[in-house]
Amino acid sequence: MALTKSEIVTAYPLPSYNYRVEIAGSAVGFSEVSGLSIKRETTTYKESPVGGASPGPVVMNMPAQRAAPTLTLKKGIVKKASVATLYAWISAIQVNQVEKKDIYVRLCDEKGDAVISWKVQNAFPTRLDAPAFTATSNEAAIESMELMADAILIEEA
Repeated sequence: MALTKSEIVTAYPLPSYNYRVEIAGSAVGFSEVSGLSIKRETTTYKESPVGGASPGPVVMNMPAQRAAPTLTLKKGIVKKASVATLYAWISAIQVNQVEKKDIYVRLCDEKGDAVISWKVQNAFPTRLDAPAFTATSNEAAIESMELMADAILIEEA
């Protein structure tokens, strides 16, 4: 059975370069996003066998609480925009006082429409790295921000 053109397009994996990032509803351009992981910690339980069915304890591994996601965003430094975007956010943090924001990473199709979104809930910055400075390089200056969040949800568009 032959596939139609629309079935072929929808069955083909989307390229990873066509995405957009929104922080608290504002679009911000990033050259790289990593750490969109959903992970569970595990707990090991040991119990004594009942009735001598097996020698030694019975060992069971069970899922525990969600591990806090750590997200890394990288972007080129842009005059007047970079300081206002990332530095202002991390520099406003005080002990036990932080502005948590929801972040959406949207994977888009060839038309630019979102197909799948990763919603990063209640994210806040924990680290901001300046670019590496090399006198012999002509690459763009890339800053990197690390964020911690409460959870990551995956939503279809």
